[in-house]
Amino acid sequence: MSSISANSIHAKFASDEDYEPNNKNEKSSNSSQNTLNIQNVKLGTSKSSIESLEHIPISISSTHNGKYQDYQIPVSPTLSCTTVSSMIDELRTESSFPDIIDSTHKLFDPNCDPENPIEVKFDEVLSARSIIQESIDKTPCKKSRLSSMCNMEIWFKKDYLQYTGSFKERGASHALLKLLANREKHINSQDIINPKYPIDFEGVIAASAGNHALALAYHGQLNNIPVTVVMPKYAPIMKINSCKQFNAQVIVRGNDLTESKQYAMYLAKIRNLVYINGYDHRDIIAGQGTTGIEICEQMGQFDAIIIPVGGGGLIAGVAVAIKQLRPNAMIIGAEAVRCPSFTNALKAGKPTHTPSYSSLADGLAVPVVGVNAFETAKNIIDKVVTVNEEHIALAILRLLEMEKAVVEGAGACGFAAVLANLVPELIGKRVVILLCGGNIDTSILGRCMDRGLAADGRLVRFKVTLLDRPGGIAQLTNYLFTVGVSLKDIFHERAWVKNDIFSVDVKCVVETKDWEHTFLLKDGLKQRYPNARFEDLEDKMMISRPSLH
Repeated sequence: MSSISANSIHAKFASDEDYEPNNKNEKSSNSSQNTLNIQNVKLGTSKSSIESLEHIPISISSTHNGKYQDYQIPVSPTLSCTTVSSMIDELRTESSFPDIIDSTHKLFDPNCDPENPIEVKFDEVLSARSIIQESIDKTPCKKSRLSSMCNMEIWFKKDYLQYTGSFKERGASHALLKLLANREKHINSQDIINPKYPIDFEGVIAASAGNHALALAYHGQLNNIPVTVVMPKYAPIMKINSCKQFNAQVIVRGNDLTESKQYAMYLAKIRNLVYINGYDHRDIIAGQGTTGIEICEQMGQFDAIIIPVGGGGLIAGVAVAIKQLRPNAMIIGAEAVRCPSFTNALKAGKPTHTPSYSSLADGLAVPVVGVNAFETAKNIIDKVVTVNEEHIALAILRLLEMEKAVVEGAGACGFAAVLANLVPELIGKRVVILLCGGNIDTSILGRCMDRGLAADGRLVRFKVTLLDRPGGIAQLTNYLFTVGVSLKDIFHERAWVKNDIFSVDVKCVVETKDWEHTFLLKDGLKQRYPNARFEDLEDKMMISRPSLH
């Protein structure tokens, strides 16, 4: 029996008037033989008549406003009431969430007040360490084989090896355990220990592009706390599905994290949920800072640490710990050039909105850095650099090939800064780099591999003009075979050729071993085909050459 994908369902509101409860009951009594009622859901047909219809009409009562929404489910030959009913819970849940935010509700997160930012202290990080030590893995910090390539002693802190694939577990576990501890103290003492920790709540909610949502869902499940996560439209499918596997309620709303955050705060207000900011809540920052304590325990002395920067919670917490335990170590942040919100905040002297564009480092695409994170980190960070997409892709490729580590774009941003030669002052130094996330979609991973190979000069495209006669292509491919390159793609173009009518343009994509192999191919082709043209070759060389010096 096949099931129906939610993507195959076309939803539409009643065009003339909404279904009212009394209308629903009237219709149900008049057509009871053709209607299946399941908790305010009406299927407007019977099992025997399904195959004769093109669509199955469904009306669902919204728990938000009591109105009815119509759904049309396409019919397939194997469809039955059983498979339709399997979608009811998901449809009803989706219909229960309001499409727009009621403007009469004032949205404010008391834990992240722009007028009164909080500077997280080292004793909070130390306290977080003792609270979460039983629920968080102590991840390895190992010397990298890439050290000689980069002319510095690189040590990777591999926090992507946490159970849910990112460092976010540290902050999520800490925040949830503090909530539970405060409620337990209140029950025992009949007194509110900390007014900023609610006592009576129905669950927790957060806005996240993926990793914070995953961590909160997982630790919420472990501690029997209901979790709702609001994810922006660009959130990877893998992260959305993983959150559902941890029994979290997932809502996809917003074009960026700012819009998702507004919606999450609205739901928190109307549904008695505790909103937990994934990068700016002081307990989150303190929890992330435990990474810094671990590094100091594992490493001894080191000269610098490079930390990916999105909302600022990780670099703020780690910087607090490092400056306390290794005051002479440089702290360098690395963020994606497609959303340099921390760089802009430093220039403006305060968090400021930064346009966010799609990026391989989707986890760092936070338009406005956290006010607490910025207040904590602004005076103890030594440098912040921005990394382009090509170097992020190259970093993912290097880590996969050399370290056997599958790391997402956001997690690889620190290493990308080294490959981009953005930290030349660290040459010859002992450097720790945080690999903080490994949740990358398999489809995105494939694209990253191609981009990384192209940036590394190992995936090359060129165009040559040949005589359009038998044997022309054979001669070209025979030369490629002789040089030892692998032909990945080939395309013939006859209509838009500017030469004589007997010519054809041939576009090729080939894979080489390295830059030397690429230039051997280029020189040979130029000798045989003076019109051979290589696209973007010089630009690509400039991208990966710093990592070869």
